[in-house]
Amino acid sequence: MLREQIEKALQKLSESDWLQIVNTLLPEMHEVDRNATQIWFRFFPLSLFEYLQQTDDREKAIQQFALQGQFELKNQISTSHKFLFGHRYWKETKAAIIEHSNNPEFENADLAVRARDIAKTVARAAKVDESLTVGITLVGLMTLRQVGADAFAFSSDEVFVEGKFSDKCAKDIVATRSKDDSQGLLGFLKTVDKKYTVTYDENSKEGSFPIIINEEIATASARDQSRNWKEMDSRCWEGVVPVECRSAACGTCWVGVLAGAEKLSDVAQLERKQMKVFGYNQPDDEKPFLRLACQAKAAGNVTITIPHWNGVFGKKIYGNVAEATLEPVTTSAQKLRETIATAAKNSGE
Repeated sequence: MLREQIEKALQKLSESDWLQIVNTLLPEMHEVDRNATQIWFRFFPLSLFEYLQQTDDREKAIQQFALQGQFELKNQISTSHKFLFGHRYWKETKAAIIEHSNNPEFENADLAVRARDIAKTVARAAKVDESLTVGITLVGLMTLRQVGADAFAFSSDEVFVEGKFSDKCAKDIVATRSKDDSQGLLGFLKTVDKKYTVTYDENSKEGSFPIIINEEIATASARDQSRNWKEMDSRCWEGVVPVECRSAACGTCWVGVLAGAEKLSDVAQLERKQMKVFGYNQPDDEKPFLRLACQAKAAGNVTITIPHWNGVFGKKIYGNVAEATLEPVTTSAQKLRETIATAAKNSGE
């Protein structure tokens, strides 16, 4: 059966193989989706998926890795990539992948070459430049790898694009992302606390919050009490960015930087080490596209995307983490209960 052929072909590739293919095709992607595509592959790491699939006690592994939120791709096939510009071509992408999967030569073809062919098919169907479809094509193929051919074929092909960027071209979006807020007539003064904007959802008019120059993203997020964030995501105790600590100890606040990475502070040694502990596969760049929001300080407008899950699995999955002694991480609810209990004990003494 041809569906089995394509699944077997994709199963031959390791996470490193996939990331190498992404890197190979990166120059062929439009700038609007270069970071986004790389971020998506870190948000849904194949190695973690394979481990959970193969382990004898899946629930124990989930508990061991302290996995919280929606970490399974099968539950968000058509929504996991909403932050990609190419998401708007999801219907065409899904159809093209299914069409090409019926080609008997797929199993023996180089995946980078096959991805180019599929991206061309998507571009013709959507009547856009191929550079806009390469990223979403790779995302679609990895989605098929993790959810299986049947689930992929029968999933929704609905597109979730609205808001201020729905009618803008990729070039305009890149330009918009690069701009900083005007600082007014006194903006040149060093004594003025300059204010910028962190955009976390380009599909929403309310998808942003202000940030003061050299302030951590998590701290700025906590000031936004416009909505009941915890009701929307149980991990969100303070603002839209999930957070349990402010010391890089929990990994809850990791974010992908779609644009403006150069406007964030350099990665300190602590953050670098902890990202390996968590397993988030942060690049070694001084200004990488994965950051901990409690450590990254902004000096300009930044566009981010927030993953729907978090965990600590680096050493077990990748085996590349040096021994590190970390303070136990407790949830905000546990901290609150402990504070109340301590206060009650002290009042009784």
